[in-house]
Amino acid sequence: MAKLLLKLQRYFRRRPVRFFTLLALYLAAGSLVFLHSGFSGEPRVPGSPRSPAAAEGPGLPYLGVMQLSRGFKAAATMPAGARRHGPWFKSTSKEPSDRGKPRENGGTRSRTVRGRSGREKEEDRARYVGCYEDNTRQRTLRGMSFFDYKKMTVFRCQDNCAERGYLYAGLEFGAECYCGHKIQASNASESECNMECKGERSNTCGGINRLSIYRLELAQESARRYGSAIFRGCFRRPENVSIALPASQLMLNMSVDKCVDFCTEKEFPLAALAGTTCRCGFPSTLFPLHEREDEQLCAHKCAAEEFESCGSADFLLVYQTQVQDNRCMDRRFLPSRAKQLVALASFPGAGNTWARHLIELATGFYTGSYYFDGSLYNKGFKGERDHWRSGRTICIKTHESGQKEIESFDSAILLIRNPYKALMAEFNRKYGGHIGFAAHAHWKGKEWPEFVANYAPWWATHTLDWLRYGKKVLVVHFEDLKRDLFVQLQRMVALLGVTACEDRLLCVEGQKDGNFKRSGLRKLEYDPYTAEMRKAISGYIRTVDAALKLRNLSGVPEDYYPR
Repeated sequence: MAKLLLKLQRYFRRRPVRFFTLLALYLAAGSLVFLHSGFSGEPRVPGSPRSPAAAEGPGLPYLGVMQLSRGFKAAATMPAGARRHGPWFKSTSKEPSDRGKPRENGGTRSRTVRGRSGREKEEDRARYVGCYEDNTRQRTLRGMSFFDYKKMTVFRCQDNCAERGYLYAGLEFGAECYCGHKIQASNASESECNMECKGERSNTCGGINRLSIYRLELAQESARRYGSAIFRGCFRRPENVSIALPASQLMLNMSVDKCVDFCTEKEFPLAALAGTTCRCGFPSTLFPLHEREDEQLCAHKCAAEEFESCGSADFLLVYQTQVQDNRCMDRRFLPSRAKQLVALASFPGAGNTWARHLIELATGFYTGSYYFDGSLYNKGFKGERDHWRSGRTICIKTHESGQKEIESFDSAILLIRNPYKALMAEFNRKYGGHIGFAAHAHWKGKEWPEFVANYAPWWATHTLDWLRYGKKVLVVHFEDLKRDLFVQLQRMVALLGVTACEDRLLCVEGQKDGNFKRSGLRKLEYDPYTAEMRKAISGYIRTVDAALKLRNLSGVPEDYYPR
């Protein structure tokens, strides 16, 4: 054997080229064997459960002063090709669950048939009306609007408008969606609607100041068309009622639907039922909707609906229609560089994004951020892309709590929220996105206890650091902002040095939710906080409460304690 190895060694010393050739062939053969073993298992069907190893995702990102090093399990994905339709879409397929599943005879012909049937369903769902002119000062469709500069599609726009009861959906600039009940502009040439949708290159989404408009054919006519109109309460008739509520009509067969329909058609955000008279208008200093009356004063039956109340001549029953109040929707960058940097500081989960939305509507100027969140930029927070020191934004979002970072700002609005709610909100954001929710497995797993152990102390130190190092700090409690938005927003706007008229602030009240306000923490079947967690958090609450009172500020709201 030794002689054989010696002969091979002498052979390759004389011919090194042959040695490297054989080595390369050996490695290539090994690679082929490895690849074959990787593909020889069962084929993975889209939507099928993944193996435990495959489910492990990357570690949690660094946020603020702490980092969780554990990995997390990715949420289950929907089957590829499956499409989520709104409740207004009625599928004609007898087997809707089969859509998106792989077929055994999935050849070119079957794909073509499926593509054709998909287009037919698109035509059934909405009818293309045409290309129309649009104006930033006087919108063609004056209902709800939203933007997505990355994933806008025709279906998404139609779905959002239809679910809110609108008759028309229009797309503009490839990424903007507008809804409305009436088209209020002239036709434009089809060639002017020439911009592809950001989320699907195969479809057109309007153009520059041009709308591609669709009429929604499958909106639920049997349901209340304006069923999502918001009940605002019972209010005393204003003194100058014809000025406060300029549009009116006598309706002998009065009902909530009829009055809401009438005011929506007239493009007013408020519908006020006054017995047999329907009045429409805007929230204003003449009719601010701040002083509610006992609803029994408005409990007079409608002529057309036995089980509905229609108010009276002296006490109006008010609903907010689907019409968007555009008096506070214009936003822009500051005309000149800001002389001071104002922070909008909060612990994560304390409602910072919602507060930014309110400030932008109240002031008319974009807010900036210490970070960059592409999803927020795509949803309309244009200041997100600017550097936080650019001076073009009215204030800067930050979750930082270090002395150096705090002292780099000239003043700050410090937003504080109940730690029990803030921790749950941030946990939901981490595992479910800005308006989503964490999965049940995350609450039951190790992620939640580790999250509370790391983040609960930060809730306290964040507030203490801003109170200690901040130069000029205005404390706003999230709970007070929800309870008395008008007064708290006035305080915030005053610190920013902007004069905002009352009518604009009243407009903000009607548009307060925005796209990034979670609809409410999902109710769990159990309390996620253990006795040990509650004991620690109560200690942090007492520490923050004492620090606030030490600076002659009101302490934390009472509802922080009862747990």
